[in-house]
Amino acid sequence: MMRKILAPIQADGFGGCVLAYATSLAFQHNAHVEVAHCRPALSKTVAKAAILPSFMRDDLQTQAANVSDAEERELRNQFEHFSRVLEFQIAAEPSAENPSAYWHEEEGTLADIVLHRGLLADIIVVTKPQRDNTLQVNTLHAALFRTGTPVLMCPRVSKRPDSMGKTVAIAWNGSLQAARAVAMTNDVLQRAETVTILTAGHEVAHGPTAEELQDYLKLRGVEAGIDRFEPKGKIGRELLSHCDALGADLMIMGAYSESHEKEAIFGGNSQTIVDHAEIPVIMVH
Repeated sequence: MMRKILAPIQADGFGGCVLAYATSLAFQHNAHVEVAHCRPALSKTVAKAAILPSFMRDDLQTQAANVSDAEERELRNQFEHFSRVLEFQIAAEPSAENPSAYWHEEEGTLADIVLHRGLLADIIVVTKPQRDNTLQVNTLHAALFRTGTPVLMCPRVSKRPDSMGKTVAIAWNGSLQAARAVAMTNDVLQRAETVTILTAGHEVAHGPTAEELQDYLKLRGVEAGIDRFEPKGKIGRELLSHCDALGADLMIMGAYSESHEKEAIFGGNSQTIVDHAEIPVIMVH
């Protein structure tokens, strides 16, 4: 049961997109959103300027604090806007009857916040990282590799999605990661109107086939079709192409069965999805 959604945000221009998808997900599942806003540690900022005279360091700290305050106000306004639109209850304690949300203010890095709060969340919502944005990449990697929690990687937009989870595609290769992704997203699959298993027919050795996954889902009350294809290029690109053809508004997949360092360098399937997906993707490592 999806009851707690972690939405770690910072002033990188994409906090609104995380809020949009997290609140939409909470509305669907009657869940609680824990918004964790990350403020940069001013003490570290000032420490880097230790060679400056004390009055200049004080000015630097004041300016940095003012910028952080302005960024926080903007993000809080977005948070309150989504709460009003969706008629969310803003409360520290989750409600059993209605979706709810609460704002936490923390100092440090998003990766630290994800590790602290993500271990006790049902899903973590992060923005699709830009390759050259180290903070965004580190946040995704912290969520995937250090928590074991499903991660919803959302497109870089700032409006609520018109739909998410009505037409779901499962990227299947019979791996441990793919099996965990299916097992940990039962709530999502139960709510879907259409579920399709995408497979290139290259399951891992001794791994379950797409047909066996189809039978397993049927036991859970989920009717799923199978779209089997022979890849002509990178499987990651083919998966996205088939999602587009199906009109999928969400993909579920196991992530980084190869090491993420190897995939980042040589271009594995998971890295291709991270780089090019234009729909939300739930990833599980």
